[in-house]
Amino acid sequence: MNERYDPSEVELKWQAIWERDDTFRTPEGDDLPKRYVLDMFPYPSGAGLHVGHPEGYTASDIVARYLRCKGYAVLHPMGFDAFGLPAEQHAIKTGTHPAVTTQQNIETFRRQLKRLGFSYDWSREVDTTDPGYVRWTQWIFLRLFERGLAYQDEVQVNWCAALGTVLANEEVIDGRSERGGHPVQRIPLRQWVLRITQYADRLLDGLDHIDWPNSTKTMQREWIGRSVGAEVRFAVEGADDVIEVFTTRPDTLFGATFMVLAPEHALVAEVTTDAQRGAVEAYVTAASFKSDLDRQQSKQKTGVFTGGYATNPVNGARVPIWIADYVLAGYGTGAIMAVPAHDTRDFEFATQYGIPIIEVVSATGAASAEPLTEAMTEPGKAVNSGAYDGLETQAFKERITADLEAAGNGKRRVEYKLRDWVFSRQRYWGEPFPIYFPVTTDGDPRQGAAFTIHHDEPIAVPDEELPLRLPDLEDYEPGDDPAGVLARVMDWRFFQKDGRWYARETNTMPQWAGSCWYYLRFMDPHNEQDPWSPEAAKRWLPVDLYVGGSEHSVLHLLYARFWHMVLYDAGLTAEVTEPFARLVHQGMILGEIEYTAYRKAGELVSAEHVKKTDEGFVDTRDGAAVEAERVAPEAIKKKGSAFVLEADEGVVLTSRAPKMSKSLGNVVNPDDIIARFGADALRTYEMFMGPLEATKPWNTDNIQGVRRFLDRLWAVGTKTPSEDAPADALLRLTHKTIQKVGDDIEAMRFNTAISAMMVLNNELNALDAPPRASVETLVQLVHPFAPHIAEELWERLGHTRSVQAEPWPEVDPALTVDDVIEVPVQVNGKVRGRLTLARGADEATAIAAAEADEGIAAHLAGKAVVKRIWVQDKILTIVVKG
Repeated sequence: MNERYDPSEVELKWQAIWERDDTFRTPEGDDLPKRYVLDMFPYPSGAGLHVGHPEGYTASDIVARYLRCKGYAVLHPMGFDAFGLPAEQHAIKTGTHPAVTTQQNIETFRRQLKRLGFSYDWSREVDTTDPGYVRWTQWIFLRLFERGLAYQDEVQVNWCAALGTVLANEEVIDGRSERGGHPVQRIPLRQWVLRITQYADRLLDGLDHIDWPNSTKTMQREWIGRSVGAEVRFAVEGADDVIEVFTTRPDTLFGATFMVLAPEHALVAEVTTDAQRGAVEAYVTAASFKSDLDRQQSKQKTGVFTGGYATNPVNGARVPIWIADYVLAGYGTGAIMAVPAHDTRDFEFATQYGIPIIEVVSATGAASAEPLTEAMTEPGKAVNSGAYDGLETQAFKERITADLEAAGNGKRRVEYKLRDWVFSRQRYWGEPFPIYFPVTTDGDPRQGAAFTIHHDEPIAVPDEELPLRLPDLEDYEPGDDPAGVLARVMDWRFFQKDGRWYARETNTMPQWAGSCWYYLRFMDPHNEQDPWSPEAAKRWLPVDLYVGGSEHSVLHLLYARFWHMVLYDAGLTAEVTEPFARLVHQGMILGEIEYTAYRKAGELVSAEHVKKTDEGFVDTRDGAAVEAERVAPEAIKKKGSAFVLEADEGVVLTSRAPKMSKSLGNVVNPDDIIARFGADALRTYEMFMGPLEATKPWNTDNIQGVRRFLDRLWAVGTKTPSEDAPADALLRLTHKTIQKVGDDIEAMRFNTAISAMMVLNNELNALDAPPRASVETLVQLVHPFAPHIAEELWERLGHTRSVQAEPWPEVDPALTVDDVIEVPVQVNGKVRGRLTLARGADEATAIAAAEADEGIAAHLAGKAVVKRIWVQDKILTIVVKG
């Protein structure tokens, strides 16, 4: 080894040793207390890791390494969520089988993760596309199927023929697919659906018992959307049909001046008159090209009158029936009663189409003399509501709900925004469903004989025949048949058993399937008899720390909790009700900050005078067009809170940090950073950028500061140490640093832990022969953050065991408390001086010291002391007058 710190030499050496010695293998047995530390495993894209990925992985790795030193058996695994549309799209473009592409990408990710020095137990690696893993994903689906939690239904879906699959609402933008911009249409399609709504209350209640960010728990609560209200029945005029609506405001029934059906509602055709049929059908077709998300977010409210009417059950009024795409078939009953006086959306619609607005709730208990100019959505007292007038909102709700039930026109009901989970995808690269159906045919359907598939008679593939594997294909190109790519593979789709023909399910599972339970397989990944053993579940559940991005706040985390609860009911989770005890989100790492200057007719314009419009940038003072231009970082300087030009400080610039993306060309590859600075520097820099959960801009130049810290650490660790005990001040600083770093790791305040280590490092670096005890302590504290340099220095200090195998330094609490402290003194609310006092000094001592201090005494001279307040060891406050 060179005496100069060479990260590449040090890091490659220790990565080879860790692999040789299997340093991070999870301990067997249950002698030690356990901690299960888990990252949200990545999708192995072709681009490999970018510098945003290691942030969360480094955080969890620091905790895992720390906990091992604290005497815990740590399970810290890694795997790959490898099914998904991108690999299939790549296969379509290149003809390369998705399995080949996936394995190449996994090898790249694995190499990069190992190069970063993460302490994963690689013997437990899982790959969701591996047949041994698919087997158990299918096995869990069959447990859902057996319990009646997996069923088929005709569901309105976002069908994209070009991609050959159904898309989630979030994947559709303005009627086109987010990926590729292809047309998307809403069509009814047979889908497998999971009955997650049966677990809605448990999913809500469980949030009260887990240590998760409040924002994430709020998002899940809102997604589940439990609300209590009334189901109300409106009879259709001239027919035997009834339209059922759910409302949380039955107290506003007397103000219902129209009804709205979703365009997909089953009664639309029946209630539509001949005169309105053409307009209604055109509207229904147009709505089919919008996603639910587009429909909900659209600011423009559109609709068509059907020509039909219903009867209001509380007053017999005729209520016109409209259709509008802001009402969704999948929420509630797909129909609403519209009360424009007390619902903002209904008010806008009624105003636009000239529909009456009747006030039935008043803040004062008296109806307004003038027409309403906006909806009054708050509770109040009933008006224009017959016998209910004067009732407070809550009392009115309870009374009218009981009256509706007594009359057979409604009942109390609990409704959820949460919908059952559409679990089918019409693509190739996913887990096949272990389901088949009887077929009626007069020949061999594989040879073109006509056939009928009896989808109403699903049959489970026996457990012993799992996994059901995908067929090998050369053509992954989607067609215009929503049955999916697998429907074309006749030799795989159809088979005979006991002389009868059957057809396999041709949908595949979504990517969520494999990620719903991977944390369970990590506990027992080589078990060929069961997905995991009862002993493994008892030993390792729940996951003690789960780290990942907040973009998974709802879907992945909600779906995984649902599957876990089902498996709990099946007796498979060792009576652990929630999978992830503690959840931490790392913030996003953005691209480097971009600086923009503005010019008008060639002259610079300061940013405070510039506004962005639809047409471009304009000068707010005269409306003239302004041109934007990028400014190099070296041409700017900071002035107060603003960025200005170095050459002209009067010109304020705008600054923004965009997301990293290939299209912007600002993605930073960790391989490049490691080659330049080393993996330890990258790890430490990402933890030093700011609070873990914060969004932070990347700045490659700033890594230099962390690299200097590591260079100084190398200098400290390679000096010949003194065997003498540290001096008192250094000893106290050492123990304060042990306390600070330990506390900060447990609270995941990594940036402040690094700051504390930098202080101790600087103190030691100033000594010609720093004390061995303090040097070794610092190396141990640095180890979770920068493990390679720590291992090398630990060895150079004469140790033969890995620093990971050493116990965490013990802190002496007495040495973390100073005997002498500095206390501020305030006079009339302003700090006028600071006193150096013995810890525990009494009030008389503090006052005497303050009066003897020249600076403080100057502010007391000639004035009467009104009050003195002494907070021991904290502050002395003096109030004077005159």
